[in-house]
Amino acid sequence: MNWSFLRHYLEMLVAMAVGMAALMPLWELAAGDRPDASWVNRAEVESLVMATAMAVPMALWMRFRRHRLAPIVEMSLAMYAGFVTLFPLLWLGVLDAGGVMMIGHVLMLVLMLAAMLARYREYSHAHPRGASCAA
Repeated sequence: MNWSFLRHYLEMLVAMAVGMAALMPLWELAAGDRPDASWVNRAEVESLVMATAMAVPMALWMRFRRHRLAPIVEMSLAMYAGFVTLFPLLWLGVLDAGGVMMIGHVLMLVLMLAAMLARYREYSHAHPRGASCAA
């Protein structure tokens, strides 16, 4: 792994953290603890909202860095895939909501790395701000 590859991965983590800090409070404010919205507190909804809160700024940063649409979609899908694959285990009672969140986040990081390794050439060269990414 070279520095450009690692830097891109770290940039994605920072973008995700910014999204969590900025967007999750908005979700919590909008959803609240309303008794008429029990679906809001379901692990499936919470994990998908959390993935969205992280995927949006990550995708925007990748677009700012002029990545093509395909890698942006792949990285965004990696954000959701780990959680979605755990839903059957949640439904069967094998995992609880906390397990889905914990394992889902680990899978997210692994799947993001896999998506980047699949396009190693694209992520392993320097991308000055606004530079085009062609791979």
